Amino acid sequence: MSTRSHFSDADSFQYQSDQFSEWLTQQPGVTVSPKIWISDLRSHGSGRGVVANTDIEEGEELFCIPRDILLTVQNSRLNKHIPQELAELGPWLSLILVMIHEYLLGDQSPWKQYFQVLPTSFDTLMFWTDEELSHLQASAIVDKIGKQEADQSILETVLPIVYSNPHLFPPASGVASYNDNAGAHSLLKLAHRMGSLIMAYAFDIEKGEDEEGDGQDGYLTDDEEQLPKGMVPLADLLNANADRNNARLFQEEKSLVMRTIKPVKAGDELFNDYGEIPRADLLRRYGYITDNYAQYDVVELPLTLICDAAGFEDVESKPYPQLEFLENFEILEDGFCIPRPLPDESSLLDILPDELLILVKVLTLSAEELQQRQSKNKPPKPALDNQEAQILLDAVRAKLSQYATTLEQDYQILRDLPSTSLESSACRHKMAVKVRAGEKEILKQLSSMLADFVSSGSNKRSAEDSLHGLQKKGKN
Repeated sequence: MSTRSHFSDADSFQYQSDQFSEWLTQQPGVTVSPKIWISDLRSHGSGRGVVANTDIEEGEELFCIPRDILLTVQNSRLNKHIPQELAELGPWLSLILVMIHEYLLGDQSPWKQYFQVLPTSFDTLMFWTDEELSHLQASAIVDKIGKQEADQSILETVLPIVYSNPHLFPPASGVASYNDNAGAHSLLKLAHRMGSLIMAYAFDIEKGEDEEGDGQDGYLTDDEEQLPKGMVPLADLLNANADRNNARLFQEEKSLVMRTIKPVKAGDELFNDYGEIPRADLLRRYGYITDNYAQYDVVELPLTLICDAAGFEDVESKPYPQLEFLENFEILEDGFCIPRPLPDESSLLDILPDELLILVKVLTLSAEELQQRQSKNKPPKPALDNQEAQILLDAVRAKLSQYATTLEQDYQILRDLPSTSLESSACRHKMAVKVRAGEKEILKQLSSMLADFVSSGSNKRSAEDSLHGLQKKGKN
């Protein structure tokens, strides 16, 4: 009689970790330091993690994974069966298809034990309900989820390949065929699961010179995400922390090696780092946020609000020469990201992106000045005067008004919510409030700085006018 049925959840969780570790260490060329182990960190809200069981010096190798062990399109047997179809899909969708294939193979896949330690459910924005997404209010991150585009790409490109190659994609448990509505829905759900795994856990393996995504499938929204990717067993079990980052993955000719970048004490967790990612993107990609990433928060100021503030209405349908001029220099964007000001940044020129400064400068040019710029085919240099600051101030205030709650109300909501043991929906609500509050903090700070700039400019003009009046009176 099998004892597995009597395992507790914790036993089963650890059993899968142990099976994965055993599988990995049996792969040719893989080395794993005896100084680390995979730990159950669910009590800390982190799932699995990698922990040091003894002191580790800076620069020590934690593990080495040969490139042929990675779960990639190139390493999958599917690439031998349908290489042309995979090449036409591009790096993201092709890896999704490969992972579907390997997952459906079950025991026949060389990565079976690897799949056992990968999550099956996610808190990434792709899986939030409409009600849960509404808590993000006016955050631009909602428009970057791309679920509808992802569904369309999968239905139009991935599913037809599955239909045409049933011998390569055996039906999942409980599914008789993928050719009916129930089967198609099951396959779409599985594709989203694999896409989310790639978004959250895959690493950039190499840069494909001729492989550029179109940014429209729901998983391609940032330039760095369009690089070819691969799943790296064990490396993806390291959690990330902006402040406690103590390990880094190094790519070598034949393998990927994880090394410490600072000394690690026994019992400490090993952390990778996602880089300077705003909490909104952290939530979209990985399904969680931490307060120490608040320093990287940004707020997106839409082009339409800026143009409205400058007196240019309905810019999406009207061919304004100012905007056409800027398009020639690839300066025009749908929105401009403004970072959270650092403590030592007191100047608006340190905070506002050059493209935004150039935009408002062009929007204030007279017809003659614009014509001169067009004849020189050269945009103005980024700068800020009183008129341009007022435009930005009006746009910032308009953006703030789009949020359904005030910053003070958000603070109260966060105080009222318990700090721990939240149900899934309540946890998502709390994360959404933190994201939108972070954006409002930037807008409020920016509003104050712009108002001070405008006020100081007005006071300066008033003083100059008064002096000019006195000089004129003296002459009379």
